[in-house]
Amino acid sequence: MSKNNNHNYYDPVRYGVMAALLSAALFGMGTPLAKLLLGEIPPLLLAGLLYLGSGVGLSLLSVMRRLTPGEHTSFNEPDLKGSDYLYLSSTIFCGGIAAPVLLIYGLSKTPASTASLLLNMEGLLTTLIASLIFNESVGRRIWLAAFIMFAASLALTYMPDSGGWSLQSGSILIMLACLMWAFDNNITRHLSHRDPFVIARYKGLVAGFTTLLAAFAMGNRMPSIFPFTGAFILGALSYGASLVLFVYALRNLGTSRTSIYFGAAPFIGAIVSVILLNEQITIQLFAAMFLMLSGIAIILKEYHEHEHLHEESCHEHRHIHDEHHNHEHEDVCSEPHCHEHEHGLLTHSHAHVPDIHHYHGH
Repeated sequence: MSKNNNHNYYDPVRYGVMAALLSAALFGMGTPLAKLLLGEIPPLLLAGLLYLGSGVGLSLLSVMRRLTPGEHTSFNEPDLKGSDYLYLSSTIFCGGIAAPVLLIYGLSKTPASTASLLLNMEGLLTTLIASLIFNESVGRRIWLAAFIMFAASLALTYMPDSGGWSLQSGSILIMLACLMWAFDNNITRHLSHRDPFVIARYKGLVAGFTTLLAAFAMGNRMPSIFPFTGAFILGALSYGASLVLFVYALRNLGTSRTSIYFGAAPFIGAIVSVILLNEQITIQLFAAMFLMLSGIAIILKEYHEHEHLHEESCHEHRHIHDEHHNHEHEDVCSEPHCHEHEHGLLTHSHAHVPDIHHYHGH
């Protein structure tokens, strides 16, 4: 059996948190930057260009990886199979077509800083769907963090000039976008053990071309070279690279926890909005940011450990040899690596999150 004494540094949860926060940073910057592009590109056309930029950028990166001499086998990931394509189609519709279109139209009616923070509704909706529909274990700290995020979003709907709380059409569209992304997050979790580059690439190309065709059918025309290039680059980073990192986080943290960490995105979006767009800093904005930071602080302190049973199973994913993977190899293999392997019955106790091996009930 291949044993690598140097893999002890590898902590899936730590790397999952890092991936979720970096994904949030890339996506958070995208909202105010997309607001800048709306002056040059119609909303539906912009949504299509952002996702097409994501797909094209990841396609180019994938080609470069394949052509790189001596690419390490740790980049290997299992390919999509069978029912994976049904899940992928659902994520493309919910997260690649419906959500971006709703967001861009909502953004055209809403200040970018407010829109950025309203996107934290996605975390609560993702957690609700993960718990109620997909039966993911969600502890008290996760629920508390999710509802604090919701309170922060609710604070942004308070309009003192209009006499209280008010939902404007732009805010409703952004919340509907969050609902679509919440379904997308939960469906994507079922694909998280597959190659994130393949998932994000298909999603970007199919969603981008579909939305662009709809935009052209409505009479939209391609923008000039500079806004076109800006949309492509923004899509490659804010949608493409962000989604790849998000899938890695889903693999290591589960859906609800990844979505709460991803709640850092609005902070970046709000800060960039104030700097680039000279938007007003309001009391509501400060209150919302305080609540959202509190929610993230709560989840950072989560610790979940108990005795649990691993049933017998056979699956394929990227892994290292640890207490969950003690199978034999005929040849010496570098780690991490990817192949189909079996798990025997195992009962033990350790700290864990709802990753690919710990999706059990409580």
